[in-house]
Amino acid sequence: MTEQGREPTAPFGVAEVAGPSMYPTLRHGDQLLVHYGARVRPGHIAVLRHPLQQDLLIVKRIVEPREGGWWVLGDNPAAEGDSRVFGAVPPELLLGRVRARYRPRAAAQRSPLALASWAFGAVRPVLCDRSVSRRLRAR
Repeated sequence: MTEQGREPTAPFGVAEVAGPSMYPTLRHGDQLLVHYGARVRPGHIAVLRHPLQQDLLIVKRIVEPREGGWWVLGDNPAAEGDSRVFGAVPPELLLGRVRARYRPRAAAQRSPLALASWAFGAVRPVLCDRSVSRRLRAR
């Protein structure tokens, strides 16, 4: 995640995904529209401060409220760096909810078909996925 250490000054901002922890939902390099201060519920994807390194922003899926805060997990079970490592995230470290993602065009996407395919899927809303939340919680 980029935007390290900055406090949001507007209700919406842009952040960039770095790393594979939210794959396949989000990919490395995706741009995110973040609604700072928005309420979250299980299934939402959120931007938060890392509990052990608070100048680092991370993006994770909200799974459930637990004692001490929110339990958050990445969508990629093979990637580390979520509540399985650092526990529940205190509510004051939760910055905002991800509303949409923009997937930049790959340099190899030059043919008309490839460009049309990219244009169709480049911008998508990021919706609450309660089924993913339940699957992650069951692991």
